[in-house]
Amino acid sequence: MKKIIIFIFCTFYIFVNRGISQSSDLMTPEILWSFGRISEVSVSPDNKTVLYGIKYFDIKQNKGQNDIYTIPVDGGKSTKLTNSPDAKFSVQWRPDGKKIGFISSKSGATQLWEMNPDGSDLKQISNIEGGINDFKYSPDQTKILFIKDIKIDKNVNDIYPDLPKSTASIETDLMYRHWDTWADGTYSHIFYADKKDGSVSNPVDIMLNERFDTPDKPFGGMEEINWSPDSKSIAYTCKKLSGKEYSLSTNTDIYIYNLNTKETWNLTEGMMGYDIAPVYSPDGKYIAWQSMERNGYESDQIRFFLYDFEKKSRTYVTKDFDQNAEGLTWTADSKFVYFISGIKATEEIYRYDLSDNKITRVTDGTHNYVSIHPAGNVLVAEKQSMSKPTEIYIVNPVDGIDKEISFVNKNILDKLTMAEVKKRFIKTTDNKDMLTWVIYPPHFDSNKKYPALLYCEGGPQSTVSQFWSYRWNFMIMAEN
Repeated sequence: MKKIIIFIFCTFYIFVNRGISQSSDLMTPEILWSFGRISEVSVSPDNKTVLYGIKYFDIKQNKGQNDIYTIPVDGGKSTKLTNSPDAKFSVQWRPDGKKIGFISSKSGATQLWEMNPDGSDLKQISNIEGGINDFKYSPDQTKILFIKDIKIDKNVNDIYPDLPKSTASIETDLMYRHWDTWADGTYSHIFYADKKDGSVSNPVDIMLNERFDTPDKPFGGMEEINWSPDSKSIAYTCKKLSGKEYSLSTNTDIYIYNLNTKETWNLTEGMMGYDIAPVYSPDGKYIAWQSMERNGYESDQIRFFLYDFEKKSRTYVTKDFDQNAEGLTWTADSKFVYFISGIKATEEIYRYDLSDNKITRVTDGTHNYVSIHPAGNVLVAEKQSMSKPTEIYIVNPVDGIDKEISFVNKNILDKLTMAEVKKRFIKTTDNKDMLTWVIYPPHFDSNKKYPALLYCEGGPQSTVSQFWSYRWNFMIMAEN
């Protein structure tokens, strides 16, 4: 008889399940879809107020509505600023803190709108033909940058105008499809425009006639584009390749466009893997970004690099740090960079000190931090776990102790008995320690036998960590 040995290279989740009947303290799909989903957390320029969105779904209507809220940084009562069915996203503080800006579909096309921090005096600011996809204020507030899809390549409708309703596509090269999106002849470009007297005018395409996208498709966002502190330059991520070369490569670069000279400079020329998410230091002396080393390898280590504009030099900050570094965020004094890094299947907050080139771990627990926002003497952060959806916390950067301030889902969570989650290390056939999460159903009785579900998630691009998912929800699996 032949022996068959199968090696599965991923972290394992074991769910000990039991047959359950519906009960008020057990998770159901309906309860899962009743949770409020927090998004787009940011802190006001005076570090006193947290701005965020919450999306609630209506199962019967099969629709969700996202609205905008604020809450004091030290906690307290939240304030709902909007209550309307139009799409609202890219919610952010204006640099002076006197207005809140966001993209809305209220007028039909997605445009920039502004309102007072209390939700009053709502006004449409932009009127760009076809709408805009996202935006950022310049630090001096004289301009905005925005992204918009520009039609460059011809399609069937252009070649055969007598077939206006045809959805056929003529493809002669890669990439004609990326992830779940077909190529349609459009490319996402960055524009900057004047912002004055409550309106936006004179847009300029900084990628004119380029057959490239920024943010990088299919998953890139506005973290890949940032203003310099003096509002004179825009740093952005782009893979300036085409066809088969584009399809095989992961070589994105960081480009810096100068608004005065109209020149573009490749900051990461010669670095062959993913280089993304450039972030200027507030004093303008440095720019930090995330980098992978190898071209064509999508799940390489995510490194932290720093460029010194005065010395014209790059520093590989995490060279001796055997973990990823993501979500790089500067403190206002430009002395520290906070970032998130995975360790033993949790996502923790770390701090890099520029003065002594030292990396310090800030938090330690069974959780995932998903964003960090320095706010004076504290950090405002989003945190989740397998047992709890994302909520907003303030974190003490000295000892890592956190305190929840949002409590968006407390009224639901208080009525549920969540599954218990335990971390175990199991010896593999080659004598390595493999991390597993064992998730027990509520009201587990150790004297009984239960069926088990073995959950193996694909990798290695993401850690099977303490994440909360509305698609792969471990509480639903364990409780059923």
